[in-house]
Amino acid sequence: MLYRKFGKLDWKISEVGYGMWGMAGWTESDDKETAIALDRSVELGCNFFDTAWAYASGKSERILADLIKRQAHKKLYTATKIPPKNLKWPTIKGSSIDEVYPVSHIVEYTEKSLKNLGVECIDLQQFHVWEDAWAQRDEWQSAVAKLKKEGKVQSFGISVNRWEPTNCLQTLDTGLIDAIQVIYNIFDQSPEDELFPYCQQNNIAIIARVPFDEGSLTGTLTKESKWDNGDFRNTYFCAENLNPTIDRVEALRAALPVGTSLPEVALKFIQHHPAVSTMIPGMRKIRNVENNMRIGAADSLRLSPEMLALLRNHRWDRQPSVWSC
Repeated sequence: MLYRKFGKLDWKISEVGYGMWGMAGWTESDDKETAIALDRSVELGCNFFDTAWAYASGKSERILADLIKRQAHKKLYTATKIPPKNLKWPTIKGSSIDEVYPVSHIVEYTEKSLKNLGVECIDLQQFHVWEDAWAQRDEWQSAVAKLKKEGKVQSFGISVNRWEPTNCLQTLDTGLIDAIQVIYNIFDQSPEDELFPYCQQNNIAIIARVPFDEGSLTGTLTKESKWDNGDFRNTYFCAENLNPTIDRVEALRAALPVGTSLPEVALKFIQHHPAVSTMIPGMRKIRNVENNMRIGAADSLRLSPEMLALLRNHRWDRQPSVWSC
């Protein structure tokens, strides 16, 4: 496995981390298979695990706690997230921080995550939604200072709303945020415009989430794809999004050289950018863990300039919608 420095923190993080949303309530999740897949990822060098209280009301955090116990001889970095108090993803524009992140709520859910994770200190605590209009508010700033002083959180980050990569720059100016989690993939390249240069200049870690565009960039979806009731993908891949997404995936596949693996290219595209500290694909199957970790370990698989130029032609700039949370 290849490792990168995590922003200003003295952490060496695996270039491929583990996104833990899909193993807590999504279709086809199986706890026994999940445990085997997580253990295998550690064997292959993965040391960064991203979860959230909102992933099945703490279930994903508890799954991570079990992994930490089983792998107690290794340092695994824990990243989780505080849900918005009003439980709205993404934020409602114009909402007050008092509705979303009052101090008491930040502290309460940090305590819940500490208990679920079974740790005394969370390596990275993140705000699960954000509005840059809150940048100068004392509420969140005082909560960050309190939790760090008490030794309950080592660092803080923001998980930026989908397709709003600059909705955090004023907050980053406060110097209180150590990491930004943002959607970045072959389709969603806009973080490169302003966010990445800012973070490189200010030594802020970047966690690239949704590397496969919720699964479309694996090349396994069709225009008839459906999931069980309650599965997020039924909302995200509504007809308004699914049909044009499949058209774009097919155009990308047709442009790639014969025999090229679409999932491999998707991860290699993210890996190419020096601003990215780690990426967090969701993985439930052992075969996916092994394939993704292989990419994270292979420096020889870097993209050629010609392939990178080809992929840049498939950028897709989108605007947030009611289905895009």
